Amino acid sequence: MELIQIKYFTDKIEKLRYIDGKSDWIDLRAAEDIELKQGEFRLIPLGVAMKLPKGYEAHVVPRSSTYKNFGIIQVNHQGVIDESYCGDEDQWYFPAYAMRDTQIHANDRICQFRIMEHQPSIVFDEVEHLGSENRGGFGSTGKV
Repeated sequence: MELIQIKYFTDKIEKLRYIDGKSDWIDLRAAEDIELKQGEFRLIPLGVAMKLPKGYEAHVVPRSSTYKNFGIIQVNHQGVIDESYCGDEDQWYFPAYAMRDTQIHANDRICQFRIMEHQPSIVFDEVEHLGSENRGGFGSTGKV
């Protein structure tokens, strides 16, 4: 089990907790009340900073209900926070774009994160043939 130091910037949000056996994603909450008009962009503060273990990074994505509940999308689609972003003022944010007028309240769950090990070092080996069957198409279906 990894020990992660966390700093809270507000007492308006519930403390983070890992719910063993339910999901390995941890919810993050808006740290303040936010009002956005359709077409506006805003960095929504999440009220936390963390010191991740060396060799790890956090992947931050919207919750499945974020768009339905708030009409916002995450503009970078997935945020990656590495272990170097660990200072006392390195608060985490959710970069939101409003698709409709919306209100988000402090403590609303708007995104989630998980801790991942960094990708191992890799070397690319250029070849003429991969030696696998050609699926002849695009994506998982193999069809265009």
